[in-house]
Amino acid sequence: MSTPGHHTPLIDRLPKVRGKLREGASLAKVTWFQVGGPADVMFRPDDAADLAHFLKNRDADIPITVIGVGSNLLVRDGGIRGVVIRLGRPFTDITITNDEIHVGAGALDLNVAQIAQQAGLAGLEFLSGIPGTIGGAIRMNAGAYGREIKDVLIRADAVDGKGNLHSVTIDQMDLSYRHCGLPADWIFTSAILRGTPDHPADIAKRMADIADARTGSQPVKSRTGGSTFANPLPERAWEVIDAAGCRGLTIGGAQMSEQHCNFMINLGTASALDLEELGEEVRKRVKTRSGIDLRWEIRRIGERLGHSIVGKDA
Repeated sequence: MSTPGHHTPLIDRLPKVRGKLREGASLAKVTWFQVGGPADVMFRPDDAADLAHFLKNRDADIPITVIGVGSNLLVRDGGIRGVVIRLGRPFTDITITNDEIHVGAGALDLNVAQIAQQAGLAGLEFLSGIPGTIGGAIRMNAGAYGREIKDVLIRADAVDGKGNLHSVTIDQMDLSYRHCGLPADWIFTSAILRGTPDHPADIAKRMADIADARTGSQPVKSRTGGSTFANPLPERAWEVIDAAGCRGLTIGGAQMSEQHCNFMINLGTASALDLEELGEEVRKRVKTRSGIDLRWEIRRIGERLGHSIVGKDA
């Protein structure tokens, strides 16, 4: 595939890499909603140096999009132009040194919590309740059950859009509720987290409590993307959604969960458009009912297939 104004296939314009380049890669297969069009090209770098080389040597007009495991991602039906970068197995290492956990940005939050528990390091239990990767958790300062990534993060490594390597401490990152102040084109590659020594059995009990709480309150076995909207503090998103009568609201194959009405579900036949229109309808009804502008927590990327949606950039 080629970008406008170029007749050379996009993949032939890209720098030579040690990782994998694939044309027309399915994104529906790698997102939890299981919807959306393909990527023009998907790049899975071999390591941080391979990623930096690619970014340093790519043509500046080629769009770059970074995804993790697609747990809070809605890819639109038209797919994604340019190159989608996905950090895979080379970025999933997890090692323990004293009370520090050194993690690749592609490591699953749950795996980090489990390995910390086995090492007798507490404070990271909340990660077991957050679907996704550490890189994504840092990018949005993800949190659950009273803690956020900023509470355990020491430092992070990243590659910027021009291929320059950076290592930053938490004080340089401007982390706040569901926000990271570093430039949007920085791609996190690894991080160091801190735990507190505790008995592994006690940590395991707290993780089991989190698992029970999730199963009891969230549609964890459905095709979902986690919390749809950020909490409009001091209010909670699910409460204002419920008050607006949106629990169970359905558009096409998309539904606001009956179990937790801040979770959207693909009932099996939803398009990305169904899901996005459902979210926008919820935003409209909440605004009418309470005057609150809900902010999307799910990241929506890619191109629509000839449709426009009011409030699409909110």
